[in-house]
Amino acid sequence: MPQGFRLSFNGGPAARALRESAARGLFLAAEYVLGEADQVVPLDEAALQRSGTASVDAPSLTAMVSYDTPYAVRQHEQLDLRHAPGRTAKYLETPLNAARQEVAALIAAEIRRALR
Repeated sequence: MPQGFRLSFNGGPAARALRESAARGLFLAAEYVLGEADQVVPLDEAALQRSGTASVDAPSLTAMVSYDTPYAVRQHEQLDLRHAPGRTAKYLETPLNAARQEVAALIAAEIRRALR
């Protein structure tokens, strides 16, 4: 005789856990990119480096890495400025592009933890 069963799935808590883990992963990834950018950000008195922040907007699952000084954009975009050895323009863009695999791995690891 066939045996029956009933399965109910409450997807709300699972979806919330996945979003929370994705937001955590995004924050870790943003912190990683910030650390990499801090290695090449132009230095004079280190005000630019100290202004770096990483944050996440959890509802939109958007991560942000920014530097907040009046000259941050100019230092990033103007390629003809002279910098100390090892420091460069595109101090945020270059590390972000170089860290794509690490960023994806950090986010994926947090999501995998939530699925356990």
